[in-house]
Amino acid sequence: MPYSPSPQPSAADRDAHGSPENARRPRVTLARGASPWLLPTVASAAATAALTRRSGRWALAAVPLSALSAGMLWFFRDPEREIGAGRVISPADGVVQSIDAWPDGRTRVAIFMSPLNVHVNRAPLPGTVTSVDHVPGGYVPAFNKDSDRNERVVWHFDTELGDIEMVQIAGAVARRIVPYLEPGAKVEQGERVGLIRFGSRVDTYLPAGVEVGVEVGQKTTAGVTRLDRD
Repeated sequence: MPYSPSPQPSAADRDAHGSPENARRPRVTLARGASPWLLPTVASAAATAALTRRSGRWALAAVPLSALSAGMLWFFRDPEREIGAGRVISPADGVVQSIDAWPDGRTRVAIFMSPLNVHVNRAPLPGTVTSVDHVPGGYVPAFNKDSDRNERVVWHFDTELGDIEMVQIAGAVARRIVPYLEPGAKVEQGERVGLIRFGSRVDTYLPAGVEVGVEVGQKTTAGVTRLDRD
């Protein structure tokens, strides 16, 4: 069944370059879809910190909650990016986990994202979103071969290279995928399309005839690293 998307991004959100001043000093914002996790944690940290004025015992709760809030602020960061060149660019920060030839001639490039990576995913090509489908499944670690049966969201884009499939896969900790767009939306290459909360994987299927330009073990940057080659 289709996933319900978050509100459409603003023009400012779509602009990955910003002003000349921002180009010199990249702006880092928080990812849309982070609020349900972040706000309660920050509120609890603030409340327990205030209570330490009454009793030092509250520090036992305030210190770990403050540390957790700081960690979540780091996890949900969403830095601006100068979009890279290439027909197909990486939709995710992470490491190329596998490159597999598919029976229909396509090539799957699987990128594993650890909890330390930025988890906002971006469109690999410009085009039109033709479908966004949620597929129920399990939650084994995303680096496990059985993660192909995990909870996931399957995207299809109509592009100059034809149909491009991208799959956001939940991991052992990631239990929520947040699409930002819905079918019919026009996307620019490198535009933000969704968020996976906590460690996960993103697969991109390159069409037949498109050569892979990355290798297993290579680090990738969403919106910057080129996945294909001439």
